[in-house]
Amino acid sequence: MSSRRRFLATAAAGAGALPFAASALGQSIPSDVAGDGRSSVTVGPRRPITAGPVKPARLRQGDTVGIVSPAGATFAESALAATEREIRRLGFQTKRGEHALDQYGYLGGTDINRAADVMAMFRDPSVKAILALRGGWGCARLLPYLDYEIVRQNPKIVCGFSDITGLLNALYAKTGLVTFHGPVASSTWNDFSTSHFRRTVEWGEQVLMQPAYGTSVETLVPGVARGRLVGGNLSVFSAIVGSGYFPDTTGHLLFLEEVSEEPYRIDRMMTQLKLAGVLDRIRGVVFGNCRNCDASGGDVSLSLRNVLMDHLAAYRIPVFYGTMIGHITDKFTVPIGVEAEMDASSGTIRLLESAVA
Repeated sequence: MSSRRRFLATAAAGAGALPFAASALGQSIPSDVAGDGRSSVTVGPRRPITAGPVKPARLRQGDTVGIVSPAGATFAESALAATEREIRRLGFQTKRGEHALDQYGYLGGTDINRAADVMAMFRDPSVKAILALRGGWGCARLLPYLDYEIVRQNPKIVCGFSDITGLLNALYAKTGLVTFHGPVASSTWNDFSTSHFRRTVEWGEQVLMQPAYGTSVETLVPGVARGRLVGGNLSVFSAIVGSGYFPDTTGHLLFLEEVSEEPYRIDRMMTQLKLAGVLDRIRGVVFGNCRNCDASGGDVSLSLRNVLMDHLAAYRIPVFYGTMIGHITDKFTVPIGVEAEMDASSGTIRLLESAVA
């Protein structure tokens, strides 16, 4: 399908106050994003980690789950309908965002409309959790258009992975909200992934995340460390470094994952984290499954192990690789902002507190 741009109609009254970035795209800001017609750009500081995490209420059977498309386009009504049936099979009601099937080129609608759907779910008291329909690209483009005060006043479960990393970490950075790196709505909800999702966001367990039988986990630097969890997809996480939407990683355990990135690209992104001082402040690293991350045919290359050791060994913090975080069918639900303990020798992560209230 060829890409096509989708523009909104003439902006509503008050649109003359819109920032250039929005007006240049032909995007008007609806009342769901900023009720007075102004941009909801937030330029305030990140929330200090000493303030403690803000935990959303746990999900219960029969609760309504909002489904939004904050990143890539879905294109097909049938795909969204099948996803809704799967979420209902898990025991939850569903509510789709007004723009869940929009398309703006490769994006799931314009930035303003995708942001409006996210904010509508936070404002809706009937919605108890928000699931991204899929990843792709686009969450970072939404961040200036979210109302973080509304999010702070209405803490809810937000879950997804891949590009959703940008949204999860921005919400944590700006509001202290515990967010969840786990399945998107269109993921394969098999027994493993469903169990970890339920145990974390529905039952509020202090989950022990240990690799399933047959999973190859390698200890790179042995040791045990404690701290709040932070991280996600390496490409997306490293791309928001230096912005006001990047969390303070001081004292945190960093978890990362990637897919289809060769070692030199992983090297480039890890170098970005190192040069920005991110690696100086953390207490341990878990690198999840990096599917299709080998060097392309015949090229002289460092291995992924070489790259990780080059960047992390000197810090003398625990590091292990290969656990069930990433673009894989069986995946953990990892809460961002929750105190945990990692053991690099056993390849485990244990939550030291419930991630939900």
